[in-house]
Amino acid sequence: MKLKRLPKDFEVEEQIELIPRGGPFALYRLSKQGLGTPEAIDAVLAHWNLSRSQVAYAGLKDRHARTVQFFTIKGGPGRGFRQENLELTYVGQVGRPIHARDIVANRFAIVMRDLTGEELTAATAALAEIAASGLPNYFDDQRFGSLGESGEFIARPWCLGDYERAVWLALAEPNVHDRPDEREQKRILRDCWGDWPKCKALLARSHRRSIVTYLADKPGDFRRAIALIRQDMRSIWLAAFQSHLWNLIAAHLMRQVCPPGQLVTQTIGRRELPFFLNLDEAQRDELSKAILPLPSARLHLNESPLAPLYDQVLAAEGIELRQIRVKYPRDTFFSKGERPLIFRPGELSQVAAEDELYPRREKLTLRFTLPRGSYATILVKRVCGIEMDEETQA
Repeated sequence: MKLKRLPKDFEVEEQIELIPRGGPFALYRLSKQGLGTPEAIDAVLAHWNLSRSQVAYAGLKDRHARTVQFFTIKGGPGRGFRQENLELTYVGQVGRPIHARDIVANRFAIVMRDLTGEELTAATAALAEIAASGLPNYFDDQRFGSLGESGEFIARPWCLGDYERAVWLALAEPNVHDRPDEREQKRILRDCWGDWPKCKALLARSHRRSIVTYLADKPGDFRRAIALIRQDMRSIWLAAFQSHLWNLIAAHLMRQVCPPGQLVTQTIGRRELPFFLNLDEAQRDELSKAILPLPSARLHLNESPLAPLYDQVLAAEGIELRQIRVKYPRDTFFSKGERPLIFRPGELSQVAAEDELYPRREKLTLRFTLPRGSYATILVKRVCGIEMDEETQA
């Protein structure tokens, strides 16, 4: 089975409720491919020479897809533009920045290629079960792009007050997504860590070098150094760690409801997480009613029946609920909210046809909508029934 052989093989479009009725914020529709959302926003800011502080967007969209999303710019131009890999359309003026809550749903069109007859039959059966029982509402691997080779989340030592470890993970740890030049800059930092004048002399001009410059002047002040990193990046680190913990809590609950023979696993965020199979009516009812709050120090479970579940999972991660907060800087914090344990795709349809790219094989085109925050790749993993490694997606 192959995914994303062509840009049009994975399409996603945000559906939003934010309606232009006038105001100081320009609303834009961004169509892109081959770019992640932050890179596309950077390209827009560079084109118009604007500050990042003027921009707000509701969600992150995959670089390996053809995507449509919306964002706002305070005082932005009342026009769009087009350049390689992106097209910007001016929609109108709104009274406030766009927010994640403005997303009603995401609409997807996904083509799965190079399927044998047996794989197509299995995929069709899986889709019927998905329609009946839904899927685990895990945060998927896209959420964990900041996770380096050690598998240690940047936010964990940050929460525990180990600022040096957090800064090291943020600036120096290799990541599978690093470009060659980025990997070399990180190697320099690892080799010279603590010798800040030497690091400064060897590093290229970048955000990393500016933080090293500060440490050369204020050795040991890692607490302030982490605050010098872009706020949107720090928010991504917190979201990744919180999502990881939520996934583990959700997995633990599913293992309580379903016996091992009713579960298969997928690797998500470096952890083996269960997917359920063939739920009976009682299991379906119990899981569909479960709503799990996002773990953070602001969550007070008190006498909730969920308290032992959260305590057990977090203890295994070496952290307590009260510690899931950052004391500094104050501009970054964990989200507060809750998330259903399972989700069901809406308007799910499937069309099988001969695959024009792979002779004597089939392709399966899926169309569906998902609620805000749910991942289409979770559905694809369940339909495929296999680990989605790079070879599968290429």
